Amino acid sequence: MQRLDVTPRPDRLERTRSLGFAYADIAGEPYWDESACYRFSAAQVDLLEAATAELERLSREAVEHAVRWNRRAQLGLTEAEWTLAVRSWEAREPSLYGRMDLVWDGGATPPRLLEYNADTPTALFEAAVVQWEWLQCENPAADQFNMLHEALIDTWRAYATPGGTVHFTCVPDHAEDRGTVDYLRDTALQAGLNAPFLHVGGIGWNAAAGEFRNLEEQPIHTLFKLYPWDWLLAEPFGRHVAAAPTRWIEPAWRLIPAGKGFLALLWQLFPDHPNLLPAFLEPGRTGGREVAKPFHGREGANISAPGIETDGPYGRQPRVYQAWAELPCFAGRYPVLGSWLVAGRPAGLGIREDATPITRDTSRFVPHFFPAEEAKGQP
Repeated sequence: MQRLDVTPRPDRLERTRSLGFAYADIAGEPYWDESACYRFSAAQVDLLEAATAELERLSREAVEHAVRWNRRAQLGLTEAEWTLAVRSWEAREPSLYGRMDLVWDGGATPPRLLEYNADTPTALFEAAVVQWEWLQCENPAADQFNMLHEALIDTWRAYATPGGTVHFTCVPDHAEDRGTVDYLRDTALQAGLNAPFLHVGGIGWNAAAGEFRNLEEQPIHTLFKLYPWDWLLAEPFGRHVAAAPTRWIEPAWRLIPAGKGFLALLWQLFPDHPNLLPAFLEPGRTGGREVAKPFHGREGANISAPGIETDGPYGRQPRVYQAWAELPCFAGRYPVLGSWLVAGRPAGLGIREDATPITRDTSRFVPHFFPAEEAKGQP
């Protein structure tokens, strides 16, 4: 694993905009960063893929344990959230996608899980499409750990009847969320589905029919939501979610692995696993330096780590205390490896860098590749 300096294409913004990537720059600063890339070996990609599959296996075992032994309080979920999550898990509702954030420098220490973005992961479009276009333009003889686009289309085909309708929603006026949703809509359309968009505020409850409907009074049978479950349940229509026949993507059981309290449960069930970091609900038990994370924090907010304090709106939440594993530093940048899953299977890699060891909403996305002559079955 090497970080290489490269020269950005002079038409970088024009190319990314032609792909529909509206947030390549954010507030005048580059988010999509072509001034560097990461080089892996095929063996390192194989190791990342295997570690991701193993962590998914552990996570599903831990969800089953949580449901069987009612670990609601340990996970910091409300009664309403827990009831929905348990019902969803017992129905074996399928997951579309998720992203595991891993710490790894490519060396002998295995990749280890920092957290599981199991409910509303973003940075998908840039991982699936934008960095692939960069590779084809700049290094077409190389390869990339990136099966995301094809896997998403295949999964939509498996999950929904061709010609059927999946509604898509997200928070209004958020470029990254809307870009992610529009990309997923495109994959659904390519799978032969109808994929209308509506804002969260356009979801209405029809009491007479006992179902959610859109602004045209059409039933919402299936809804992909890039909107956290806790926010959804707090909406005026949230009290009807349990009674509605709507199928939700991501399903409610994803509330369980999405919370940071899940990290402590994983360590409790699988202590000393090489792909996990020690994590507890009480401080001082990791045996060294540790980072405190709010149960339902997002984008690096309200993190307490050695020499670091970030602000944010989650300061009153309970916290999990995880052993401090500082991200590797390359040329003053700290990369976190976002390992993607589609339908529970490893499907690709996206890398975000920050100027500090805490990955925040000011991080940058950088592409990666590995030499094609080393490829072992990669696309």
